Amino acid sequence: MSADRSSPSGLDRPVHGSAAGVGYVALPPSAVDARPAGDTRLVVVWPGFEPPRTAAAMAAAVPLTGVPAWRFYLDLPAPGGRAPTGLGSGAFLETRGMECYGAAVEQAVERLPAALAELWRTFGIAEGPVALAGFSVGGSAALLALARGVVPVSTAALVAPVVAPGRGARALEKRAGRERAWSDRARGLAERLDLGARAADIAARGAALLLIGGARDRVVPPAEITALRDLLRRLGEGTVESATFRMGHALAAEPGVEPRPPITEAVRVDGVLNDWFRERLAEVVPEGADGSPAAGARPAPAAPAAPREGERREGGRHERQVPVAVRLEGTALPPG
Repeated sequence: MSADRSSPSGLDRPVHGSAAGVGYVALPPSAVDARPAGDTRLVVVWPGFEPPRTAAAMAAAVPLTGVPAWRFYLDLPAPGGRAPTGLGSGAFLETRGMECYGAAVEQAVERLPAALAELWRTFGIAEGPVALAGFSVGGSAALLALARGVVPVSTAALVAPVVAPGRGARALEKRAGRERAWSDRARGLAERLDLGARAADIAARGAALLLIGGARDRVVPPAEITALRDLLRRLGEGTVESATFRMGHALAAEPGVEPRPPITEAVRVDGVLNDWFRERLAEVVPEGADGSPAAGARPAPAAPAAPREGERREGGRHERQVPVAVRLEGTALPPG
């Protein structure tokens, strides 16, 4: 483990380092009006292959400042040191693009337990269940981590997760006007990473889930998000909610590798994620007699307020779905 830390305690700035060979950016707890409620003391967040593409860029786009927990943004593995291929580009129709995607998702999940063990130890955080978040390919990694049960997870929020790379490639074929040139190995990898086929495993973990989609997203159409939501509801009794915004796939401007001020879409998503995790991981700190936060709270940027159920915001649509408990059924998403 290596980390650029100014002091072993009292951190108030982002910390950059690596754990088990995984690069990360850590944001210490900074919420001024809430404290942890329960055993979940950290959130793991993965970026995607589209902007934001790195841990640093993701931390700037979706900082989750209202969540009273450590937020660890992990870089996705880059097999062979190659830059990730965007899932909306024609390169994803080549074997190399699919293999890069598959390696990033599976290696992110495989490295998670060791990375967490180092982070808990180095930062002095009590071990326990974690919260997961991810964007695009990072959302796929979070869902696969749930399906495999590699670490205990209390709740997760996924932004435009790639549910089935095979279906994504089929849609890209239509836009690009050519067929994919995947090897048999790449096709097998896509089938293995069809997360709809792993929905029963995901539902069995009992974690509360939030799925966020973009109405204008051509990489992960909103129908993918709602279909997965409905399937998970049929397969389990846990909370599964969804939100949809009028946005495309990216949460940052190109090239999406360096920290930049968040774009409008990221601010909206950050607000919903703040609400989601605060409802499940935090309790509000009583105000002082003068209406100020309780003594000892550190100043921090306020988290953007998220639209409530049934509320519309200019430029975006929010759909908070009320969870329902239903019996186990053998329904599956269409094959990839």
